[in-house]
Amino acid sequence: MSWGTELWDQYENLSLHTQKGIEFLERYGHFIRDRCTIEVEYAAKLRRLVKSYQPKKKEEEDYQYSPCRAFKLELNEVNDQAGQRELIAENLQANVLRELNILVKDFKEDRKKHLQEGARLMASLAGQIGNLERARKAYEKAFREAERALDNYQRADADLNLSRAEVEKQRMNMTVKTQQCEEAKTEYANQLQKTNDMQTLHYHTAMPDVFQHLQELDEKRVKNMRNYMMKSVAIERAVAPIIEQCLDGIEKAANEINEKEDTLLVIERYKSGFQPPGDFPFEDLSAAKSYDSNSQLSQPVMQPIHNHLTVKGTVSGGKIKKRVGLFGIFSSNKKLIENNVPGYGDGAKEDCSDLPPNQRKKRLQQRIDEIQAKIQQETAARDGLMKMKGVYEQNPALGDPMSIEGQLNESSHKLDKLGAELTKFQGYFDEAMRAGLNLSSPSQISRKPTSNGSATRPLSSRRSSHSGGEESLSRSASDSSVSNVNTSQPVHKKSAPGTPQPIHGSTNSPESGLGASRTSLPGSGGEEYYLDELEAQPPLGTCRALYPFDATSEGSIPMYDGEELYMIELDQGDGWTRVRRISQPIEGFVPTSYIECNLYNT
Repeated sequence: MSWGTELWDQYENLSLHTQKGIEFLERYGHFIRDRCTIEVEYAAKLRRLVKSYQPKKKEEEDYQYSPCRAFKLELNEVNDQAGQRELIAENLQANVLRELNILVKDFKEDRKKHLQEGARLMASLAGQIGNLERARKAYEKAFREAERALDNYQRADADLNLSRAEVEKQRMNMTVKTQQCEEAKTEYANQLQKTNDMQTLHYHTAMPDVFQHLQELDEKRVKNMRNYMMKSVAIERAVAPIIEQCLDGIEKAANEINEKEDTLLVIERYKSGFQPPGDFPFEDLSAAKSYDSNSQLSQPVMQPIHNHLTVKGTVSGGKIKKRVGLFGIFSSNKKLIENNVPGYGDGAKEDCSDLPPNQRKKRLQQRIDEIQAKIQQETAARDGLMKMKGVYEQNPALGDPMSIEGQLNESSHKLDKLGAELTKFQGYFDEAMRAGLNLSSPSQISRKPTSNGSATRPLSSRRSSHSGGEESLSRSASDSSVSNVNTSQPVHKKSAPGTPQPIHGSTNSPESGLGASRTSLPGSGGEEYYLDELEAQPPLGTCRALYPFDATSEGSIPMYDGEELYMIELDQGDGWTRVRRISQPIEGFVPTSYIECNLYNT
């Protein structure tokens, strides 16, 4: 079926139909545009909702309970859903709305061109029909004049009263008019033939071609309308699995809510460690003393009953001291912050002796963990300085090795200070443990292990293939600057199965050529440190090279711009990150500033 043959006389209706079709497609584009706006607004409102319900710092301590943790996970999943709504809007705009607007513009231009061609053809045909009508009228007029001239000549020829000259005049007039009639007739016949030919061409060839173009344009519009609707469905269906995963995450978080676990957490958080008070003794008033020597009546004295617990479960001692929250570390008391004493504002004691036994042990354990973390950080910084010094010794053009000596001494001083502080708080902890024996049953006494299981983390397993002749720097730097740090409470680490044999304070630099240095850390006193992992250490994430890097010394590996690598060990403060090639089991160090890191979610 073709518009050219079936609708040959419906030019105006087809023009109106195609106009309405293009307007409908444009309206669908407006629908997609408004929907994108709504999706973006919905995502923004979801993110605003999530942000408004994020836990405040003062509430973070309460988020150790399972319902609070589950709610926080739900907030994260809702935030991810907001991202998926934004992705829907972005893909609709890029893959549907932009193409649709371009297509509508092309349709309008093509329709206008085809309609102009049809109008031109119709105008040409109408002009030719006008020429035919004028030729017909001219022929009709000439025919009548010829008939009149012939009639006049016959009457003049029959009239004997007229002269020969008059008759000849009428004959000449008849001849002229007859000749003019024949010419008009010929012109009329020519115009008629031309008009018929043009009309045949118009209705069987020219206009059907125009209508065929309009038909193809309209079919293309309908087809693209279907494609755009299918694209919209595909775009939304593509994010459906991710949204489903978000819902699964919320469901999983809800299933992890455990009322029994929360009950134990409440006990651990608020347990004072005291035993319930015993029975009040009976005081016999009949045993009161009589008048004293001054004949004064001595009133029976009944000792006031004191309970060693306040309402809040803390030790009574005159004025009740305000309990300081865990996040007292953000207090404005600069002196306590500088002394690294978190949460001891408002007159609280450094040894937490004003807290109940159980809370005191918990607070001291937290403080010990914090000091150990600082020791780890300072040790990593010290290792970085030693690496830098080694690089300077290998290549004096880069800098003076002695310029690092002052920083190494400062780092050693900080480690000494942290070690002394660790010893002090471990003494407080042991004192709290001994004091707890008098207030708690032996079965209740347990020392919580440190958060990381030791005073310091293991030194990194950075390996060096340098010979023994390159050990001068490590021994001179470490033995002279860093080896005098000791504590009275060593904490030993257990070796995992398959780990190498322990070495004492080994720090091997990637670029410095350091050998096996001997360093003592706070809490060492013969403490042993181990290499982190074997060569098959699992990656912590991936990274991408932002710039090319040519390895100029041992321990480092080259990389090209855009290369993807595994991250094996994070930057320890020295500016180097340990990586492994994805395609080959080759490991080495690259500058941290040359890569973009993406850690795996744990």
